[in-house]
Amino acid sequence: MSQSYVEEGGASQSAPSITVQDLSETPTTSRGGAIAAVQVSPGADEASPSSASSFEMIDAESVPPPYQPVEPHWFFCRRADEVDSWLPFSWEDSERLEQAHATAGKEEEEEEVVVVAVDGERYDVGVRERKRFAVYWEQAPSEVRRCSWFYKGDKDSRFLPYSEDFSSRLEEAYMVAVTLNEWKSKLEFPSGETVILHNPKLIMQYQPIGLQDEWVSSPSEQTRPRTVKRGVDNISVEIPDCEPKMVDHLVFMVHGIGPACDLRFRSIIQCVNDFRSASLSLLGSHYKRGQEEGTVGRVEFLPVNWHSALHGDATGVDEDIQKITLPSISRLRHFTNDTLLDLFFYNSPTYCQTIVDTVASEVNRLHALFKLRHPEFTGAVSVVGHSLGSLILFDLLTNQRTASGVADSLPGEVPSDDPCPLTCNALEQALIRMGLQEYLPTLTKENLDLDSLSLCTEIDLKELGIPLGPRKKILNFIRRKRSLEVCRPGTVLLAPGLEAPRDVDPLGNNKQTSQESEQQQGRFFRALSMSAVDYEYFDMGIGQVSINYPQLAFRPQTFFAFGSPIGMFLTVRGLKRIDPHYTFPTCKSFYNIYHPYDPVAYRIEPMIVADADLEPMLIPHHKGRKRMHLELKDSLTRMSTDLKNNVLGSLRTAWQSLARIPVAALPPVDDGENTQGSPVPEPEGGREEAESPMSEGEGEAGHVKVGMLNGGRRIDYVLQEKPIESFNEYLFAIQSHLCYWESEDTALLLLKEIYDKLGVAFEQPQQ
Repeated sequence: MSQSYVEEGGASQSAPSITVQDLSETPTTSRGGAIAAVQVSPGADEASPSSASSFEMIDAESVPPPYQPVEPHWFFCRRADEVDSWLPFSWEDSERLEQAHATAGKEEEEEEVVVVAVDGERYDVGVRERKRFAVYWEQAPSEVRRCSWFYKGDKDSRFLPYSEDFSSRLEEAYMVAVTLNEWKSKLEFPSGETVILHNPKLIMQYQPIGLQDEWVSSPSEQTRPRTVKRGVDNISVEIPDCEPKMVDHLVFMVHGIGPACDLRFRSIIQCVNDFRSASLSLLGSHYKRGQEEGTVGRVEFLPVNWHSALHGDATGVDEDIQKITLPSISRLRHFTNDTLLDLFFYNSPTYCQTIVDTVASEVNRLHALFKLRHPEFTGAVSVVGHSLGSLILFDLLTNQRTASGVADSLPGEVPSDDPCPLTCNALEQALIRMGLQEYLPTLTKENLDLDSLSLCTEIDLKELGIPLGPRKKILNFIRRKRSLEVCRPGTVLLAPGLEAPRDVDPLGNNKQTSQESEQQQGRFFRALSMSAVDYEYFDMGIGQVSINYPQLAFRPQTFFAFGSPIGMFLTVRGLKRIDPHYTFPTCKSFYNIYHPYDPVAYRIEPMIVADADLEPMLIPHHKGRKRMHLELKDSLTRMSTDLKNNVLGSLRTAWQSLARIPVAALPPVDDGENTQGSPVPEPEGGREEAESPMSEGEGEAGHVKVGMLNGGRRIDYVLQEKPIESFNEYLFAIQSHLCYWESEDTALLLLKEIYDKLGVAFEQPQQ
């Protein structure tokens, strides 16, 4: 028993090897000494002579150093799956807590609250209360300890801290033993625990027999000791590095359906914590020079939870659904009610309003609180949506308004305060919205303005030399303008996703203000830039539910969609094509990131450039290049293509040579020109046709202009599947939809987009 204990304790500390060797070389004597120390109550002096002599030999050879007070380290308790685990604060946070503890101990006013911000200021620690509180989200307070002594049992995977009172008594006994050089003493506690201090490197704790299991087979198992260590330096624990204080960018992350975000059924808070940790690790490896120079800080990721508000007591929807739920297969029905029904709730006007209001208000609350705690922050803000969360953000961003109430102007636009402007500037603005600004000189040459253009017919436009496509766009514009002018008071031709003004008098008197008129104009012009769908047949333009979409308190720099069904929802809503000139009113960058096996993800680019067959952009591995199995797959594909082209070219050449055999009257020179000049270029041309798509896809795909949703850059980005995932894509389908929170490749793509706009160079570490 003691032999196994010594091996365990010696392996987990930095004790001299002679201590472990002496105890293990005399297992019988050591075992007898240990048992005697427990069974005899007066103390450990009645141990066997050989055991005592071995300890005395150690004490004689190593002169004990003078007593030095232990340096405590602060830990916090995290409860997961009904299991408590103690985790250390970073060195910097622990030092600040220790300083605050020392200051609080000197102050006479015990009622004064002493709070220290830790973990990137996402948590506050009440030093007097010994509690850790979450700042940005709802979470039960966790216990905090000032730890100096630790123990580890046979069944424990890591060292656990003693309570502060227990540690104080151990420290007092240790100080007396070191000062007087009196070891092999026994320390008994009122609870029945017994701690024996054999020497500075060998301290054991024994549980009282009454607390042991009744079915223990032997006395040796009853007295199995715990390994006791002093100070955090003597235990195997990984203390995290302190996060940089400077925040370069703020990102809000919105979850999808259900309360769980991964296969381990973790909440959005835990998943965002993992994503933040991955980004911090990547910043240290891929932006090391920037961190050393002080130009790179960190990116803060904050979770946005809307599921609890929808399924809380305020709506009562869970109670209503439970009344009509069948009792059979209860677990499956509970899972369906808690997760899949969120899709139907979002398509309901009542609950869609709740979801959208919750997301917008929570994002605005977090943004205001972050600015309050970080007044020096001047960086930009981005948003991330996973699954249904990306659709919620898409609808929100589609319905954002600028400060003037209209969508942002494109280059060359001149904003107007008139809801139905009749000037040449308004005509230019309308043509730019339609992407027909090249016909402005033709129309102005005929002294046409917006009002006179609305009187033109198709024959008039044809006589002006305007082609059929632009002609149809202008006629559609005229028809919409007329319908806007003849609509009854108080109604508006709704642009994609924008609500109608609610300030309408019941008697029919329109109470629109000038700002609302500007909003009406913005809705009208934005209706031209989404697609060729006739929006008069939709209540909300692109099939959105008719609700009041709130406004965000900031302009997002970039919108990242993870595993997003946006393309599918737009198609189901009746939108067949997104106009290449369309952009979000307040957000100018959009990335659609997905796993190739994700069953929920859909592409966006084919809805913008339907004619071009573009492959999605492959997200590089965070260690560089492609994964090995993908490179091998591409090499085999290229080899098979070359082999096929060579074989076909050889067969074609042979067939053409055989076909010319009967023509023997041709001159030798002509025969050589025909047989050698004609057939040879055809196989080469065949290879070029087969290889050119691959070369274009690799070299030019990233430079193709794909609409303005992402500023003309590519939108669809696909992750590289892991080697094990390529064996069976169906087996890893669900996992593929939930892999983004722990994907380092995804985190690196976000960091590259963020820091590229800050002018910080990306560094690929050498492997």
